[in-house]
Amino acid sequence: MNQFEPARVWSAKSQPLDAACVESAAALIRSGQLVAFPTETVYGLGASALDADAVARIFIAKGRPAHNPVIVHVNSVDEARPLVAEWPAMADLLVAKFWPGPLTVVLRRSALIPDIVTGGGPTVALRSPSHPVARALIAAAGVPIAAPSANRSSEISPTRAEHVLKSLGGRIAGILDGGPTTAGIESTVIDMSGAIPRLLRPGPIALVELVALVGPVAVGAAHGNGGALPSPGMLDRHYAPRTPLRCVEVFDSELLSGERIGIIAPQATGLPGAVERRIVPTPESYAAALYDLLHELDGMNLDLIVAWMPPDTPEWLAVRDRLRRAGC
Repeated sequence: MNQFEPARVWSAKSQPLDAACVESAAALIRSGQLVAFPTETVYGLGASALDADAVARIFIAKGRPAHNPVIVHVNSVDEARPLVAEWPAMADLLVAKFWPGPLTVVLRRSALIPDIVTGGGPTVALRSPSHPVARALIAAAGVPIAAPSANRSSEISPTRAEHVLKSLGGRIAGILDGGPTTAGIESTVIDMSGAIPRLLRPGPIALVELVALVGPVAVGAAHGNGGALPSPGMLDRHYAPRTPLRCVEVFDSELLSGERIGIIAPQATGLPGAVERRIVPTPESYAAALYDLLHELDGMNLDLIVAWMPPDTPEWLAVRDRLRRAGC
């Protein structure tokens, strides 16, 4: 398609889904084009995972670094198994509990997976989404779908179709609009390719839930921007608004500078002239609302966005990770 032709948008908010709309999007996937679609976490930018040229278009559209792998989406374990060289028993425990859902497992790849999908690394990240639109698209396309978040690289992930349209509307073929996503942040990623499971990216499924099933889980450190990464979401700067973002433990008006400030906090701060957005102080509610609020404030031509940093406790691990990578 013409790079500057506006993306076609299909409404996929009603149930039952409009099969013709889903098939139109699936036909684009099969032809090597890019289609954005909702998952329960964020919107993904999809291409056939078995078509290296199609996946390369994802990297071009997003401006994504070549060493940053993308997640492959399937509807079942049976669809996942041919994509990996081996399937350990512990992976069965995890996917039986959390698939379909916001859990990505990293395993050693098979020869079916092109190098570009994995950033040139030896492993592939696999997920089975629970969102009905995502599952319908995978089924209609008839191929596993490679899909990172549907936004320009390092910027705020999209939780609504309008976020995708604003960021990538002239760079992709179509968007399936399934309404706002629910989890609001990207999937939990666990590496099962080694002797000990390793949490690479915290997400909606908490570390304690993983440990309850498979025993001890190592926690991966943040990676820099060089070398092949084992998982998406490991760049030091990611999920970031264009407006400078500062995180604070306690709001102190004397420490805040800038003529126009946007604030995300669980309670009113009383800072004169600030644009304030309240956020419910639970991990699930904060995660569900965070990107949507960042998109809103980032579009207000503010000098600074200030976000309340939640407690440094295990249940807040994913939210703190996203805030830190977004610039805090």
